[in-house]
Amino acid sequence: MWNGKNKAVTFSYDDGVEQDRRLVELFNKYGMKATFNINSGIQTGANFFTERDSGILVRRMNQKGLKKLYEGHEIASHGLTHANPVECDEETMYNEVMADKRNLEALFEKKVVGYAYPYGGYNDMAVRVLSDCGIRYARTVESTSEFSPQKDLLRFKANFHHNHAGIFEGIERFLGGGTEEASILYIWGHSYEFDANQNWEHMEEILKRLAGRSEVFYGTNAEVLLGEDQISR
Repeated sequence: MWNGKNKAVTFSYDDGVEQDRRLVELFNKYGMKATFNINSGIQTGANFFTERDSGILVRRMNQKGLKKLYEGHEIASHGLTHANPVECDEETMYNEVMADKRNLEALFEKKVVGYAYPYGGYNDMAVRVLSDCGIRYARTVESTSEFSPQKDLLRFKANFHHNHAGIFEGIERFLGGGTEEASILYIWGHSYEFDANQNWEHMEEILKRLAGRSEVFYGTNAEVLLGEDQISR
């Protein structure tokens, strides 16, 4: 299914924050690909917030240099200003998606086909707007323990947040399953959480366990869910 392989691993990380630099290095070190979900309207080092539990300052990156930083990975939309879709009217939702999509395509010179719902919020209107804007898959914050491909890609459910208590058991179950049927392991999160929780070694252990498997395809969300890479403009 993916270059002759029936197992695929992909990652999704939100917000375009400074900690992405370290996370990209880890993905590249272990031969993984990921999708990074960006808010172009607030993608600046002047935009920051305090993480609720740890109190660390989380800062988004300036746009200069991001194309090079994320080279080899996918860029998807996370909304122009990170507005919650369920709090938007249809016109605002359209602007959040379409303006962000256009900005990202101009900055990264790649077609944007993916989206991650800010705050995990979505409804039928949001899904309809995404489709109208040419978005082909959208990740929720809901989870599923099943690795089989999903039919509704605009309400896509990940398998694990990286801090999920059962993630290592899940990885073993995924790797230990048969190779006859298509299966996808999809992990998501925010890179600043590794600083907040002081557990970068946790992510490295996840990558170590998954890396170097000849039976596994490592791809971006678009490559895994749609069977294609981002399209050059």
